[in-house]
Amino acid sequence: MAYGIPTLSDEEISIRPIRVRDARALEKELRDNRGWLRQWEATSPVGPVSFDVKSSIRSLLQQSRAGAGLPFVIEYADEVAGQLNVSSITYGSLASATIGYWVSERFAGKGITPTAVALATDYCFFQLGLHRMEICIRPENAPSLRVVEKLGFRYEGLRRRFIHIDGDWRDHFCFALAVEEVPRGVLRRWQAGAAPEGDAHISTVDRTRAANPLIPPRR
Repeated sequence: MAYGIPTLSDEEISIRPIRVRDARALEKELRDNRGWLRQWEATSPVGPVSFDVKSSIRSLLQQSRAGAGLPFVIEYADEVAGQLNVSSITYGSLASATIGYWVSERFAGKGITPTAVALATDYCFFQLGLHRMEICIRPENAPSLRVVEKLGFRYEGLRRRFIHIDGDWRDHFCFALAVEEVPRGVLRRWQAGAAPEGDAHISTVDRTRAANPLIPPRR
């Protein structure tokens, strides 16, 4: 188990520390949702990566022990629904982290992802003392873009060919929140209907640029 990571809940939705024994349930969800998740799946630029969920969990737990990550399983009504990972945790003058996640298609539309993201963000702000949380999303990922709109994450710009996803370097839109923007917490603000969805507005210029990916140089 990831040492020192709490279980955080809101009604039927919770995020809890990932365990090696979660591998079987997570692997089943990943395999059953290949068509749904493949286009958003991180890959390696140097070759194929084996589908080894247990090894991936061990790597996440190692990062957790080093203080660089918080690996969670997302559950809905005590059933495994997906994963959420807080990564690149940095303290000191930066005091920031990045959030990534996936949820099975059968759980879509239940408010699970925004709740999970809000729970993790509030924990990082008010328990870990981080100052800034970031989420980077592919321009084509409409469900994830809706998550940051709902929670009032602020759009910060386009990152060209930022992460290797589904076999190539992909552009990402970057969104962030600083703790001063949510003094009462992300979850509470969203549930009160007070999250400024307009803060996640992506400029027409950046949408146009993202629709025309950079062509990599010939080798």
